[in-house]
Amino acid sequence: MFLKIGELKKLVEEGKIKYIGLSEASASTIRRAHAVHPITAVQLEWSLWTRDVEEDIVPTCRELGIGIVAYSPLGRGFLSSGSKIVENLSDNDYRKSLPRFQPENLGHNKILYERVSEIATRKGCTPSQLALAWVHHQGNDVCPIPGTTKIENLKQNIGALSVKLTPEEMAELESIASADGVKGDRYEGTVFTWKTADTPPLDSWKA
Repeated sequence: MFLKIGELKKLVEEGKIKYIGLSEASASTIRRAHAVHPITAVQLEWSLWTRDVEEDIVPTCRELGIGIVAYSPLGRGFLSSGSKIVENLSDNDYRKSLPRFQPENLGHNKILYERVSEIATRKGCTPSQLALAWVHHQGNDVCPIPGTTKIENLKQNIGALSVKLTPEEMAELESIASADGVKGDRYEGTVFTWKTADTPPLDSWKA
C-alpha cells in the first residue's frame, strides 16, 4: 500500500495526476497513507443498509479533512424495492449470491425496508429518495454515488435532494437501521473490504 502511495505521490509531483483516493480502506490504513501524501477522498459503502463505517472510518476521514464517496447508498437496490428485488434479478446478477439477499436473511431485512417505506409515505417521497436523502444529510463532505440504468430512476435520485429531514427524522431512521436491523454480511467469502484488507503494521515488514 505505502509503496504504491509513494509512487502515486511522485505522479502528483510530476503533474501527471492531481489527487489520490482510497477505496475500502481501514482507519489505520487511511492514516498511514495520508502521512505519505494527503488523501483527497475515500470511497466506502454507506447507507441505511450498511453503517459500520460510522464508528471509526468516517470520524478518521473527518479528522483528516478527507472527502467521503458513499457507494451503494441504496443498498444495491434493496432500499428501492425491498425483498421483491430478488425476484427481478437475472441469473448472472452478483447480488443473488450476497448473504443479505439469501432467504434466511431476507425475511428479517425486509422489515427495514417496510419501516423506511412507512416514513417515506409520511414524507411524500419514495423509499429510495428517503434513503438517499439520509446519506445526503450526513454532511457536505459526503458524496453519494447511486447507480442507475434508467432515466426515471435518475430523476428520482435527483429528487432526493429536495427531501429535507429533521434531526428527529434522522434519529428515527437511524434507530430502525441499527446494527441488528440488517442480517447477513455485505459479501460472501473473503472479498476484500476494509475489515479484511488492512495494511500489516510496519514492524511486521521484512527488509
